[in-house]
Amino acid sequence: MASKKIQSAFFCQNCGTQSPKWLGKCPQCNEWNTFVEEIIHKEDAKSRKGFSKSKVSTPTLINNIDYTQEKRIITSDSELNRVLGGGIVPGSLILLGGDPGIGKSTLLLQFALSSKNKKILYVSGEESEKQIKMRAERINKTSEHCYILTETSTTNIFQQISQINPDILVVDSIQTLHTAHIESSPGSVSQIRECTAELIKFAKETGVAVLLIGHINKDGAIAGPKILEHMVDTVLQFEGDRNHMYRILRTIKNRFGSASELGVYEMNQTGLREVSNPSEILISEREEKTSGVSIAATIEGARPLLIEIQSLVSSAVYGTPQRSGTGFDTKRLNMLLAVLEKRCGFRLAAKDVFLNITGGIKIDDTAIDLAVVCSILSSDQDIALDTQVCFAGEIGLSGEIRAVNRIEERISEAEKLGYKQIIISKYNKFNPKGFNIDIIQCKKIEDVYRLLF
Repeated sequence: MASKKIQSAFFCQNCGTQSPKWLGKCPQCNEWNTFVEEIIHKEDAKSRKGFSKSKVSTPTLINNIDYTQEKRIITSDSELNRVLGGGIVPGSLILLGGDPGIGKSTLLLQFALSSKNKKILYVSGEESEKQIKMRAERINKTSEHCYILTETSTTNIFQQISQINPDILVVDSIQTLHTAHIESSPGSVSQIRECTAELIKFAKETGVAVLLIGHINKDGAIAGPKILEHMVDTVLQFEGDRNHMYRILRTIKNRFGSASELGVYEMNQTGLREVSNPSEILISEREEKTSGVSIAATIEGARPLLIEIQSLVSSAVYGTPQRSGTGFDTKRLNMLLAVLEKRCGFRLAAKDVFLNITGGIKIDDTAIDLAVVCSILSSDQDIALDTQVCFAGEIGLSGEIRAVNRIEERISEAEKLGYKQIIISKYNKFNPKGFNIDIIQCKKIEDVYRLLF
């Protein structure tokens, strides 16, 4: 009897496109050298033993669809509720990505053990039951509603789900799961796509919320095909420097809320602690004034923050001056330096400029431009800024200070933290009544320079 022929195909590691032969350039995403060969063998539909529910969908008029507001599952983690838009939507699929060792498993295990009235099934393909119990003992939490399952086969997982009937399913991680429908190794493009499709079908038909942990590659993107992020409802990014104690939970995509929310945690020996007021931890306390330090009022999602910006300007040791920014876009830093050089007459072309946003946080808000410029000028002149002054303004290419949005929230946050002055754009329209902070409005960088220095 002839042996069964092994079937193989080539998959793009970026977008998941399948091809019968190797291609140098993907025809879908136009990326080069992303095709990898995988052995595949799909079973017949009759022999499948995964999740299945005999329900045939039929077209329905949109006016005839009964809509009631889904009641979200409010967790005991206020930061997680914030980034999800107010809680977990039943039947949704949430993907959490982050660097190795950043605390993804700790975050979701804390969430699972903190549940008071919801039954949670925590499926781990990376750790044994004893290892998970050891982690639970370390974070000093226990629960009567959390079940632990160490399994990687989706067929066995769905069998256990049918017996327990959980309200929430946590999977750590999607790269370790494998389905018997496809004969390829766990973590491959086809396995990740097929396992995610099975979980989506399960979540939508049963109303059980599914939280997935996803590994990331060396470029910082979630490992597997890009289609994985399109398939799920919410994508969360857990980021931070392992040398720092603070972690940032950021929303990348959210079908049920804002996609620009931010949650802050502090990593300690007993797990992750929620930080309700990030402004206090992002601003370092110092007894004496230091040049090159300024405070910016920014907004991440619905949350106003005050952050500390540090700059160092020095004479270039080598021929080409260096420009380096940590937590800030280097291209925008170069643009701001060019504005200072061309429009304001500051000679910075032959000097090294290093910029750092403290706390390991990354900011894309253009409203911190004014604070960045003042920090650079403070370091260049070696004159310390007043520690009771903060800034909120965008810098234009002609050197003008442009208005920024939601200025009242920025002013309120500065006043709440005890700052005496805030410098903003002359073009911002707002009601100054009700504020006890001194609000100074300026048109150009030169006006701010004369005021401060």
